Amino acid sequence: MTAPLYNTDILRLAVSIPYQERLAAPMGSAEKRSPICGSRVTVDVDMGEDGRVTAIGMLVRACALGQASSALMAAHAIGRSPEELAAARDQLAAWLRGEGAVPDWPGLDVLAPALAHSARHPSIRLAFEAVADAAAEARAQAAVG
Repeated sequence: MTAPLYNTDILRLAVSIPYQERLAAPMGSAEKRSPICGSRVTVDVDMGEDGRVTAIGMLVRACALGQASSALMAAHAIGRSPEELAAARDQLAAWLRGEGAVPDWPGLDVLAPALAHSARHPSIRLAFEAVADAAAEARAQAAVG
């Protein structure tokens, strides 16, 4: 028997997204949208001199799976480097395609019921794609400034 797609754990995460306010003057920002369902996630980041995320702000307009994924990403993005965030994005995409193990990111295993629902994968990837792009932009801005 398979787990229900929208289980209690996913729904709890969906209503507990941290950092739900955009940053006033972010060092990097990215918006990602799913053409399949219209879900949209915007992520702002600031980075410290050590090249790691020090602050995050988000605007999440997504289905419960996109919200749950956003909550998991935001809960553990601070302190990560752009490379770590890009690796998490890539591992998540591979896992959703059935090409790898659960990514090394706390809590992502809760999204396992969605593996069989490929139409939901773009929404799940949004926050991880946005934070990786925002962190890369912030690093590029820091190198220029």
